[in-house]
Amino acid sequence: MQAEFLNYKRRVDRDRALIADNATYKVLQPIIEVLDTIDRAREHGELEGGLKAVAEQLERIVTGLGLTRFGEPGDAFDPTLHEALSHMGADPEVEVVTAKVVAKAGYKINDRVVRAARVLVVDPAEG
Repeated sequence: MQAEFLNYKRRVDRDRALIADNATYKVLQPIIEVLDTIDRAREHGELEGGLKAVAEQLERIVTGLGLTRFGEPGDAFDPTLHEALSHMGADPEVEVVTAKVVAKAGYKINDRVVRAARVLVVDPAEG
């Protein structure tokens, strides 16, 4: 009887954690588009004053909820993490297929990819 109760308790705890993870995923997924807009504004120098403070606060909140950003130029292309938008030819500076340009950053919650990084890739030069 005690073993059955312990198994039940473990199952309930596991289900509760899964429900919480799924709820976090559903809430944060649409916010990624807002983070993209913030990134574009930052790139164009349009993120100043009160808007900058709001953007930084939003970024702190989503980071606190477990959302992490990934995808940098120079990352080795990984189809589980990256979506190749275009192929830019060969690059003598790389040894493996590499993300040369990151069009949109990728995001994860823990190990779960919320959105793959959207990248332009290059191949290693033959030779």
